[in-house]
Amino acid sequence: MIVFSAATLIPALMIGLGALNGGVLVWLALAFMTAVIALGDELTPPTAPGPLGKGAGTALSILLALGQFVVLTLVILALASRIGHLGLGEKLALFSAAGLFFGQVSNSNAHELIHRAPRLLRALGGWVYISLLFGHHRSAHLLVHHVRVATRDDPASARKGESFYRYVRRAWSGGFRDGAMAETARLRRAGRSTWQHPYIVYVAGAGLMLALSLTLAGPVGLWAHLSLAGFAQLQLLMSDYVQHYGLERADDTSGRPEPVGVRHSWNSPHRLSTALMLNAPRHSDHHIRPGQPFPELDLQPGMPTLPRSLPVMSCLALWPRQWRRVMDPRVASLADQHGQSAAVMAKARD
Repeated sequence: MIVFSAATLIPALMIGLGALNGGVLVWLALAFMTAVIALGDELTPPTAPGPLGKGAGTALSILLALGQFVVLTLVILALASRIGHLGLGEKLALFSAAGLFFGQVSNSNAHELIHRAPRLLRALGGWVYISLLFGHHRSAHLLVHHVRVATRDDPASARKGESFYRYVRRAWSGGFRDGAMAETARLRRAGRSTWQHPYIVYVAGAGLMLALSLTLAGPVGLWAHLSLAGFAQLQLLMSDYVQHYGLERADDTSGRPEPVGVRHSWNSPHRLSTALMLNAPRHSDHHIRPGQPFPELDLQPGMPTLPRSLPVMSCLALWPRQWRRVMDPRVASLADQHGQSAAVMAKARD
């Protein structure tokens, strides 16, 4: 837990203090979220199979969630020149560092919390998403993505040959729509009122957050909040794009998708980015065991592995031609291997 804590709390502290004081801390925060993580992934040995820690990591998740609200407030105030009095270069660096933090750490932490059993932890994770104007992701992720992952019916699963730019429009709107439909169906099954629909909280909560930014920091603060939230949302969508690109579940004899297995998510064993994102790059195990606490997620034989770390592959995905050149042969190879394995198993049954 020391590694997870250091990787996530150090940039949060630097961003918060940088918003208050500007100067070198702002640039150090940006360097940490970019060069330090990328170089560290390349220079340190990859993580081996097996859990990276013990326990649930609940205290760290709660601290990160509560700290996220503080950091977001400080950054908005600094960008609106209400505190800190940063120069233009410092503001750009602060925006970049904070946006990367919200997109990679806050999103990963909220994702962890919404999978927890205690209702208060799930609600806390939901409010982290709401603060980033992405509250509906709680419903879309739990009720749609985990059910339909690696199928054509999942808005969050990228298809082979699909660019990120085409995917992002489909994934955002599809997640919002399908999450709302899933929640509506759940309310009907339970015989509950439509006034209990979670989307009311998501939309009203986002409006409240923006109203607070406008009140505290004026129109510039409102624009800063919208921009930071948009940046964070794009990174979450990029993470889903990379981690599920081109992988599909085959239909069984009844026409239903096969059970979710290790081959339906891309994984990364890179040490620093794995710690920064609370083991989110160990993605296959998460889909197999959604309620497993992040320190205990595992890497297993047969898991598809990205050639570089998740942040580096996310940057590559911004260039569709190069992305397809790297990933499409890997997708095709996995499909061939699975087809050969299925043929062998069918022959053995015969």
